[in-house]
Amino acid sequence: LLLLLIVLYCIVLYPYLNNKQQFMSACPIDPANIIKALLNMNAKFELPWTPYYSQTGETIQFAPTEEIIGYWALAATIAFTVFVYSLEGNLDARQKQAYQKTHFPKELERTVSTIDQERAIEASKKKDENKKDDKGEAEAEDDSTKPLLPQLKAKFEKSQAYGLDKINFGMISGTYDTLESVLFLLLGFLPYVWDLSVKLGQQYFQLTEADNEIMISLIFLGITTLFGTITSLPFELYSTFQIEKKHGFNKQTLGLFFSDKLKSLLLTFVIGSPFLALLLQIIKMGGQYFYIYIWAFTSVFSIFMMTIVPVFIMPLFNKYEPLQDGDLKKRIYALAAQLKYPLTKLFVMDGSKRSSHSNAFMFGFGNNKRIVLFDTLMEQVHDDEILAILGHELGHWKLGHTLTNFGVTQVYFGAAFYIFSLCYTSNELYRA
Repeated sequence: LLLLLIVLYCIVLYPYLNNKQQFMSACPIDPANIIKALLNMNAKFELPWTPYYSQTGETIQFAPTEEIIGYWALAATIAFTVFVYSLEGNLDARQKQAYQKTHFPKELERTVSTIDQERAIEASKKKDENKKDDKGEAEAEDDSTKPLLPQLKAKFEKSQAYGLDKINFGMISGTYDTLESVLFLLLGFLPYVWDLSVKLGQQYFQLTEADNEIMISLIFLGITTLFGTITSLPFELYSTFQIEKKHGFNKQTLGLFFSDKLKSLLLTFVIGSPFLALLLQIIKMGGQYFYIYIWAFTSVFSIFMMTIVPVFIMPLFNKYEPLQDGDLKKRIYALAAQLKYPLTKLFVMDGSKRSSHSNAFMFGFGNNKRIVLFDTLMEQVHDDEILAILGHELGHWKLGHTLTNFGVTQVYFGAAFYIFSLCYTSNELYRA
């Protein structure tokens, strides 16, 4: 771009300011050299694009009529990456404009005002019908029926500020992720890490690439996982201890943060390594239709993880206690029974040790369903609101959204595995 601007200045703008002979003698940069540099730069961007690091150490040449995959692979991958980034960036920019609005939506204001009026009338009638002898109890009731509009307006301002900070940070981190991905493709980062994995396997474990491909792959997984963890660490620290703290959400300490990171890494290696080893073994032994077998394997593994994660893995990070007996517990079980949701257990999770954000979720298969409430949720809202939140989540289950999403995901994986089976033996694709 800089060279182009210089050319435009020297060839277009400058002659209007001076005559041509003065231009040729006075311009500090020779236009011929500029054009030559531009041509050289253009030559470097001619197809096929090849990464800086190549496992063969040779210059790769592709004829477009012979191997179209290898000829276009790198350029098309980068183009698609940039396209997705541009599309998501446009959506983020539009969302940012929405977060920059400071005026409370008029339509919402009219709706909430109507609701406040109706609630005030109902509260007045109830107060007349049921005279309260206990003053404190009456005040508690009045507090629960405060007008919603002032509360929503206050939350709207805070929500806009929080959303704006989040979207700005997301756009910056997204830009870095895209630049990193493109740079790794151009440099040949993954082929380099593979060769490094082979070298480390030979040096420390007497492994060979031909006989121990799966073990080399596990070393490769370890290096890439550690590298990704390190590069993402500054962004996660800033998000947690700057943005979340600024808006009063973060509750965790640096010690807890790094403890969670260490546990996550260990679980990745303990669970991910056997999974990857089995997956690669199925590919090697599956023959022509291996993609069907790995599709079935990943589907079963997904169900397995959905079962064990809430029961065995999540308790490693948070404490779960049964919900105490009381009116809320009875009403939740009644709501579940009304929808024929086979609820067996209710838990409260100590989410407050990390964040003041509140949440609730469900898990389980068959007739063994469970619901988890964040302790922050129980502190921040009333029982009726908790039931409304659970009603929303139970509605997803009742309408089959959970199974539908799972099915769509499995179809997507199946299509991806099939496409992978069509091109995974292409030497030109790997070399590109």
